[in-house]
Amino acid sequence: MKGAVFLRNACAFYIRAEVHASSQDPHHTQTKRNSTPVGADVTSEKLKFRLAGYPRKHNEGRVEIFYKGEWGTICDDDFTLENAHVLCRQMGFVSATVWTHSAKYGPGTGKIWLDNVLCSGTEKSIEFCRSRGWGNSDCTHDEDAGVICKDERVPGFMDSNIIEMQVDENRLQEIRLRPLVDGIAKRMPITEGIVEVKYKEGWTQICNVGWTSKNSRVICGMMGFPNEKKTKKNLYKMLTNHQVNYRIHSVACMGNEVHLSICSMEISKANVSIPCQGGKPVVVSCIPGLLFSQISGKKPKIKQATVRLKGGWKVGEGRVEVLKNNAWGTVCDDRWNLQSASVVCRELGFGTAKEALTGARMGQGMGPIHITEVLCSGQEKSLWKCPFKNITSETCHHSEDASIKCNVPYMGFEKTVRLVGGRMDYEGRLEVKVGSRWGTICSEGWTTREAMVACRQLELGYSLRAVTETWYWDSSNVTDMVMSGVKCTGNEMRISDCQHHKSISCKKAGTHFAAGVICSETASDLILHAPLVEQTVYIEDRPLHMLYCAAEEDCLSKSAAKANWPYGHRRLLRFSSQIHNIGHADFRPKAGRHSWVWHECHRHYHSMDIFTHYDLLSINGTKVADGHKASFCLEDTDCHEGISKRYECANFGEQGITVGCWDQYRHDIDCQWIDITDVKPGNYILQVVINPNFEVAESDFTNNAMKCNCKYDGHRVWLHKCHLGDSFSEEAEKKFEKYPGQLNNQIS
Repeated sequence: MKGAVFLRNACAFYIRAEVHASSQDPHHTQTKRNSTPVGADVTSEKLKFRLAGYPRKHNEGRVEIFYKGEWGTICDDDFTLENAHVLCRQMGFVSATVWTHSAKYGPGTGKIWLDNVLCSGTEKSIEFCRSRGWGNSDCTHDEDAGVICKDERVPGFMDSNIIEMQVDENRLQEIRLRPLVDGIAKRMPITEGIVEVKYKEGWTQICNVGWTSKNSRVICGMMGFPNEKKTKKNLYKMLTNHQVNYRIHSVACMGNEVHLSICSMEISKANVSIPCQGGKPVVVSCIPGLLFSQISGKKPKIKQATVRLKGGWKVGEGRVEVLKNNAWGTVCDDRWNLQSASVVCRELGFGTAKEALTGARMGQGMGPIHITEVLCSGQEKSLWKCPFKNITSETCHHSEDASIKCNVPYMGFEKTVRLVGGRMDYEGRLEVKVGSRWGTICSEGWTTREAMVACRQLELGYSLRAVTETWYWDSSNVTDMVMSGVKCTGNEMRISDCQHHKSISCKKAGTHFAAGVICSETASDLILHAPLVEQTVYIEDRPLHMLYCAAEEDCLSKSAAKANWPYGHRRLLRFSSQIHNIGHADFRPKAGRHSWVWHECHRHYHSMDIFTHYDLLSINGTKVADGHKASFCLEDTDCHEGISKRYECANFGEQGITVGCWDQYRHDIDCQWIDITDVKPGNYILQVVINPNFEVAESDFTNNAMKCNCKYDGHRVWLHKCHLGDSFSEEAEKKFEKYPGQLNNQIS
């Protein structure tokens, strides 16, 4: 076709790692005949690095460098392992294991920035190694160099660690569905319309000659929909009055592509429109997932899923967890890619994956790692239909948990909520749009869970704080109150999905008491190490004369007040608890240290009144005994390798739990118990809930509770099947709740 070019695989897959290469390094003073340190040319240039090509893992690929506003490659002439070491360190890996030649990960495009590179291996940046100079090369892209880095991160190195797409914006800058009928655009999501591609000269169309359902499947996936459907012929009757400009013809997708630009197609040159002989513009019809097809009205009952997402603040993103043997576990990121991620996205009712994340970028899971080396083609209906390997040894750790970000339908929810009066973009008094009116929300009952929904709708991440008094924010342009009695579960996509009063009812209706939020891109996530509770449980009969401080802090049951002090004893169910922070922000008490309460008896400060609830429940759920734990010493007991402790309680120190660390309450400290003096022998459920009042925001509250089956025979106690509240399947959880009791003391 005259004036057209053939496009195949216009989309590269890469890992991003942006690094500013320092211009001061002792190695740039070395000399070698016919070569120069390239750093001489980039003293003020910010270099960026990425691993590209496909297929590949997150720690391997073609090396690409961003220099002078353009991405380019490195030629493999004279390439060495020392060069690879320097490059891998710049992308956040500890070292390289091998380098590759002859464009193993496919030929790149654009510039070949470096040739005949020679490093000693100790340089801080590739710019300080010898080479022919920037842009001086006699190679072709068939000689592009690649590296395979050791899959171990440099401690503290922050990068995106993402396998994602690089779209050639000169060819396919942006794609949309334009509704065929005016007014339909107001109804979200848009599931049907003309496929349009944006170029510098404006929006253009695709010729539908030869268009297939596989092509439509790719478009629907990009728009956030799991499936396509056949377009009704009468829709094309509406196209007669539309002016068209065809630049894309002969599209041929396989159906498993994550982006249209990967499909083969013919594209006309700029400003050249080629007639679509015998055809019309492409019209696509998509089927939304259940979450978006039931935005209003009662949600249908959905059968037990076998895959889920945890830890993400947006709908359609999170750590991938799968259900196996009635228990939820994570997926190892070995060979994790966009095809496998897309299968998960579609299975959950979203579109294709826009990012496949590795290295536990959505937080580390707890419990089992079920599968690894997942290799989907992209056509499978479920992740379980893909080839994979079971975890058979300690080859994978939770630092390698796989995560995803899916394409989701655009709903426009952010247009009906806004922040006003705040000092920064991520804080302020919350205003919502009800009908055509903007107004504030009554702050009575306004908690972290409501604030979490607001921040999600605002697309500002997590709630750092729910604000109930907003007098210190600017109130010069305050609107009327339009909503009260808001009560959310925390999982809703918008405030209007939460329960609220039909008519305004607010005792403190003044401007100073309107609901507000402070949002954050990151949040903590506390989780209890269940096996330790099971391993450390025992009973102690503790003399009353040793319990005065515990009584003062209300750590004993009510009957203790009637005891014959200091004679007698209390029977205590004791155990250790280890609380991990697996989120992306440190867990800090809501109150600053100026408001912490000093307890003279135990001689420590309480930074939170209630940090943990301990309950003993009957089989039918009735509470028979309880306890609680104030955060008298919220600190880093220990941390994972490469992470330093930040919080300790000694000398009125700052309290908190660092990401990657844990706080351990030993079984032998005061109040680390439940007073079971009045409990009769029998079968019970032990329940531990962290942060029970949602005082501090977390990315996931569903994993804050732990339950165990408990057998007490009047003298001894046994715990078994200790698990987090959401770590069992629905079937296993029902069996747990209907636990009939052990026939003997042998726990199977």
